[in-house]
Amino acid sequence: MDTPFTSLKGQLLLDGGKLSGSFFHRTAVLVCNHDAEGAFGLVLTRTADAKVGDALVADLPDVIKELPLHLGGPVQTQALSYLYTDIFLPDADVLPNLGIGHSVEELVDLGQSYSPTQKVKIFAGYAGWSPGQLDDEMKRAAWITHPASLDLLFETDPAQLWKSVLKQKGWQYKLMADAPEDLSWN
Repeated sequence: MDTPFTSLKGQLLLDGGKLSGSFFHRTAVLVCNHDAEGAFGLVLTRTADAKVGDALVADLPDVIKELPLHLGGPVQTQALSYLYTDIFLPDADVLPNLGIGHSVEELVDLGQSYSPTQKVKIFAGYAGWSPGQLDDEMKRAAWITHPASLDLLFETDPAQLWKSVLKQKGWQYKLMADAPEDLSWN
């Protein structure tokens, strides 16, 4: 009997120690969409050495141009995605008060309506899975899941996110979180 489909939308996927040598080694990925057609996510732990204004040729507000650019994944690295939050977002489509966008025009509008409580993260590229691919990776224990939160997405240093979340999950993950990147250093 087939197991029923369980969407991972709104979850963080953490490298479970089996992705060494890949783009996803020691990453945390936010699953933004997951259905029978496949999955779409954004890597939260990789930043580019550039600001958004250095990478996007568009008439963006300065507040958006000065934001760091994040590497959302290895797929279509020229593709634009952004996560945004504010105190109340009626059109939130990833988590409560967290939306995702892909349009430069909407990003300009977002920047022009910028409020002190609004937060935005902009990504080049994304992580994508074909139908059943993420489910197979979950069966092979390639990923560890953890509920996403606005604090984790916007308040945690991207370079420390993977390690920080693993440590929150308990003692059984602490060894993995504290292990050196190259085990020969041990």
